[in-house]
Amino acid sequence: MKIKKLILPSLLLVIFVFSSCGYRNPHVYSGPDRDLYITTWHNRTSELLLDAKIYQSLVRWYQKSGSIKVTKQKDNAQLILAGEIVSIDLPSLTYGAGNNATEVKVILTVRYILKDIDNDKILLEVANEEWTEEYKVGTSSSESADNEADALKTIIDDLSEKIYVKSIDLLSKEAK
Repeated sequence: MKIKKLILPSLLLVIFVFSSCGYRNPHVYSGPDRDLYITTWHNRTSELLLDAKIYQSLVRWYQKSGSIKVTKQKDNAQLILAGEIVSIDLPSLTYGAGNNATEVKVILTVRYILKDIDNDKILLEVANEEWTEEYKVGTSSSESADNEADALKTIIDDLSEKIYVKSIDLLSKEAK
């Protein structure tokens, strides 16, 4: 009697697993293994360590792919991702009493390129891309600096995600 009670749920589970809808995440690369060399981006701004923060964020995104491995040796890589931080600007948006800024916008301008070294083919090239994020000016300089850092972190994460998703989509189409 107990065996009959176990057979039906087990059978339903097996049917459910094998009759799934076939959904797959389009932003996961499952093509042939590729090694990616990410250069340290040239930083034309006075923002210290901005290039390192972008590099670390990109590496975190590419680690999500099982088939793309970030390598530190350019010689072994099939792909190279290079970029440049062109500028960073902090224009004030709104002013309060005493003509003091209450809200500021971070504007980060970058350019980047993804190249297939084996085929000498440019897969992705963006010559001038602007990213913006607003933040509130704090009551103290340290609070304002923290808010600015948070806004910049958001931009870096969004930028890295976009580069990752675009490159995965391109590589997946190329692998077909």
